[in-house]
Amino acid sequence: MPNKNIIPVETIESKILLIREQKVLLDKDLATLYGVATRDLNQAVSRNISRFPSDFMFQLTDMEFKNLKLQFGTSSWGGTRKKPFVFTEQGVAMLSSVLRSERAVQVNIAIMRAFVKLREIISTHKELAQKLKELEYKIESHDEQITVIFDAINQLLTPPSGPVRKIGFEIKENA
Repeated sequence: MPNKNIIPVETIESKILLIREQKVLLDKDLATLYGVATRDLNQAVSRNISRFPSDFMFQLTDMEFKNLKLQFGTSSWGGTRKKPFVFTEQGVAMLSSVLRSERAVQVNIAIMRAFVKLREIISTHKELAQKLKELEYKIESHDEQITVIFDAINQLLTPPSGPVRKIGFEIKENA
């Protein structure tokens, strides 16, 4: 039976980036996970380019690449001169038909599990955000109600403005 945990899910999750509002993996990170050179991974893809439409894989723009280098620090990019390719979840799945080693199959399984886990986490966060928003609304409405109560109490405690009218009782002392 193949090793189910060839790469820890956390390792893969840490390499998933959000670019153009899509969760993607860089070609160099995928190559490392698959145990091949980046150039070899990209060659295999270019030989089968019809399997990789733009929603499966795309090349970063100059600005995206510059931002990425700034985010991770130039030293981690070594001699990279070309703008990297990034692969969406569907592109990673398609890589399994291009890279045919047993390791590639196991790595693909691990990556798919990481994407699923990420979706579950995002879904949970959305639910929590909605509950937090509902709670915030309740607190705001309670704040408004408390403010009204305090205003009413303050009005009761504030003496009336204008002339004070005496009500006709006088207490006389017995002499």
